[in-house]
Amino acid sequence: MSRLNAKVVFVTGSSRGIGAAIARAFAKHGAKVAVHGRDADALSAVHGDIEREGGIAVQVPGDVTKFAEIEAMRHRIEETLGPIDILVANAGGSFTMPGAVEEISEEGWHASIDGNLTATFLTIKSFLPGMKERKAGSIITISSSAGRKPHPNAPIPYSAAKAGIQILTQDVAAQAGPYGVRVNCIAPETILTERNQQRIPKERIQSLIDMHPITRLGTPEDVAHAAVFLASDEARWITGVILDVAGGAVMV
Repeated sequence: MSRLNAKVVFVTGSSRGIGAAIARAFAKHGAKVAVHGRDADALSAVHGDIEREGGIAVQVPGDVTKFAEIEAMRHRIEETLGPIDILVANAGGSFTMPGAVEEISEEGWHASIDGNLTATFLTIKSFLPGMKERKAGSIITISSSAGRKPHPNAPIPYSAAKAGIQILTQDVAAQAGPYGVRVNCIAPETILTERNQQRIPKERIQSLIDMHPITRLGTPEDVAHAAVFLASDEARWITGVILDVAGGAVMV
């Protein structure tokens, strides 16, 4: 039997990058996966990949910064796949460039906080009550090494949002543990997603590699393997953890 056989999983922001790798990994381990995103073509591609490999998936487009839309997505997943066993709150991104705090616009601040921290909070708010009622469930949030250590050139709103996700994870873990629900966080360092491969200058790659004791950059699959472990029964006594998937670049 696969590690996650017949479990129902919802992965937000799973139309590309880390989220897509997580969705595919869960499907390979026997889970029924709800994939999410706002790019219809990218979403269909991930859905198709899972089904071609013999997996079960459903597409649920929507805006995870709006609670009403998340609730609608939850109802659709429950109607098509069943009650959600595992939630991966992955949706997010950096909406500002690195720079001095006084140069950050109010709009850029709110975009980063809403797109990361608020989206994670609202998604948990929607899915946690059902897990508590069933007295079982696993929630995985996605932070970043940017939220683990200060840096003079950090994209501050993004770093603040990702740090907020970490304490949100631990607070919810403390509240949800007595109901049999585990809540953990993954904090990746530089991951070679399609987007990062396009945006990181080739001449900077080696300096990024040199930051890591394990001398390579991460892949989306590195994060996906960690997520599968945290969701599985092998991690049944693990909750409230911030797991650095960072090649040793973050040691706290």
